Amino acid sequence: MMQFLETLHAEYGQLFSVDRVIYREKTDHQDLVIFENAIFGRVLALDGAIQTTERDNHIYHEMLAHVPILAHGRARNVLIVGGGDGGCLREVARHPVDQICMVDLDRKVIDLSKKYLPSLSDGAFDDPRLTLEIADGKAFVNQTDRRFDVIVVDSTDPIGPGAALYTPDFYAGCRRCLAEGGVVVTQNGVPLLQEDEVRDSYRALKHLFADVGFYLVPVPSYTGGALAVGWATDDPELRQHEYATIAARYDNAGLPTRYYSPAIHVGSFALPPEISAIFG
Repeated sequence: MMQFLETLHAEYGQLFSVDRVIYREKTDHQDLVIFENAIFGRVLALDGAIQTTERDNHIYHEMLAHVPILAHGRARNVLIVGGGDGGCLREVARHPVDQICMVDLDRKVIDLSKKYLPSLSDGAFDDPRLTLEIADGKAFVNQTDRRFDVIVVDSTDPIGPGAALYTPDFYAGCRRCLAEGGVVVTQNGVPLLQEDEVRDSYRALKHLFADVGFYLVPVPSYTGGALAVGWATDDPELRQHEYATIAARYDNAGLPTRYYSPAIHVGSFALPPEISAIFG
């Protein structure tokens, strides 16, 4: 039986049995493979790192989209940087926002995900509110004239093309194109294994925003423990909403969630002491 060994960490990894390789290609930007696994269904990996699976993608994508949008409470314009598989777009599109802009560097990831992982986007790429830009995310946030209420950075890990989305220049660009009262959330890896990544992002964001923190998301296919999602805004009240406020917004939105709930939303900001210590 074929196997896929994740190579994100030199000292530690995870092994997937490969029932069938669906597609593999070295694109202009990264090594892409889509394969089938008996537990996780179809799996997308880029540059040796698992990106998403049919089985558990809803956990990551629901938390990446619904936490900032419901915390904001009045978002009309949303920017997604990365997220070429379409899962985050699927969840953002469930909200009554006016416009969604998605910026991804690699058109192949989008096209192949639509073809081989259609359940992830679930038709969201056809949403008339969507503007799709095939462009460098760092350049886009530093040059666009548009302003966004919520920016979701659904990036790969800081290797290859994803590295640019962890730099002070990129975060400054996000600050630049964020509307007043807006919020930015960022994929920041697993603190147990990627402590430097979390710490560096915190320090860079803290120079730019009044309120910076993280919330945790347990994604089974992301090895090493709960994933940290960065949170940055100038409005500290956004992450301090009580359960009743988030619950009312959730009920009003009528979201068909499988993992996210108002209780999970509020509780996800409670960090274990060893993770809070990273920012000390």
